[in-house]
Amino acid sequence: MLRVLLPLVIVLAGILLMFILVKSKKPPQRVRRSQPAPLVEVEQLSPRDVQMIVSGFGTVSPKVRVEIVPQVAGKIVEVNPQFKAGGFVKAGDRLLQIEPRDYELVLQQAEAVVADATVKLDLEKAEAQVARNEWKQLNPDTEPNSPLVLREPQIRQAQALLESAKAQLATAQLNLERTQLSLPIDAVIVSEKVDLGQFVSVGQSIGVAYGIESVEIEVPLEDEELAWFDIPGNPISLNGSGSSSATAVARVKAHFAGGEHSWAGYVRRTTGQVDRTSRLISVVVEVPEPFDNSDSKPPLLPGMFVEVLIEGRVLKNAVAVPRDAIHNGSDVWVVQNGRLRIKTLDIVRTDNEFAYAVSGLDDGAQIVVSALDIVTDGMEVRTQVRTESEPNSSTQNFKQPNLGGAD
Repeated sequence: MLRVLLPLVIVLAGILLMFILVKSKKPPQRVRRSQPAPLVEVEQLSPRDVQMIVSGFGTVSPKVRVEIVPQVAGKIVEVNPQFKAGGFVKAGDRLLQIEPRDYELVLQQAEAVVADATVKLDLEKAEAQVARNEWKQLNPDTEPNSPLVLREPQIRQAQALLESAKAQLATAQLNLERTQLSLPIDAVIVSEKVDLGQFVSVGQSIGVAYGIESVEIEVPLEDEELAWFDIPGNPISLNGSGSSSATAVARVKAHFAGGEHSWAGYVRRTTGQVDRTSRLISVVVEVPEPFDNSDSKPPLLPGMFVEVLIEGRVLKNAVAVPRDAIHNGSDVWVVQNGRLRIKTLDIVRTDNEFAYAVSGLDDGAQIVVSALDIVTDGMEVRTQVRTESEPNSSTQNFKQPNLGGAD
């Protein structure tokens, strides 16, 4: 019986112990944990004077492009070694020499005609003087009643023949001079189509060159951008400020020959029309001395695609707000006393990086520049200060170009 009861007692004791443990177990205590406020990145911005920079892109083109055309016909007997694609020629340098002998002979003939006409005029004048003396002897104290008596018509005819001969002589001299082709400007040869021994005719294109004094860049811009800089000499005001003699300075930037380079220029004019497809208006920027290598930079060659930064007006007491901090077009998130507030700005201009506001922010305002999934006005936030961004328009160093004879 002991063997039967002992296991039963052990089982009952275990059940009793388990029941006691279950009854004595306390439920876990609920602990309410506080949710931390979202962390946002802020910038502290203050109003200041910001110089507006209008940027755009364009392709460099020569200001002066010349098609070389002979004015006389003949065989080419001499060619300048620089008369080839990429060659540099100075103003007045002889590019080609056309066979001059035919024109020299024509010049000699014209000189002979002038000499003959001069002799005839002198003879007519001498005969007129003889006729006057005879008239005075036969008819003293009277004047002849006809100009034929004193050979006045013959003198005028001889004078006219002499003038015609002199004109033919000048034409012959001019044609002889035109056998030597040259350019009135320093230029780079773009292409050439003739060679030694070839016959050329009047009006035949034999090459193309462009001047190296300056180049131009057409920069398409939105019409709103024209309000931020002056366009000199415009007879019609495009920005509402009237015609101006001021020159807006520009800086031309390009990646070329393994590096970034810049050239100084200035706004010269507009193209005077709005593009029908893009609805943009192009501003012409001129860069003087594009081949100047005094500071070891490459030349600004026609055909290069460049960025143009135009120095505009100074916006007084403006705040440059990063574009990624603008919401719904003109709203920003401002942190005040640890809480987020939504403010609406009076934005007067935007560029690729910044929006420029003249009102809507207090001095030293903390602007939220990080993203948030859910935003409510007055929500509690934690802040982390980011270094203030500097707008490009306030840090660009523009070098005043050599404007030469610009207006």
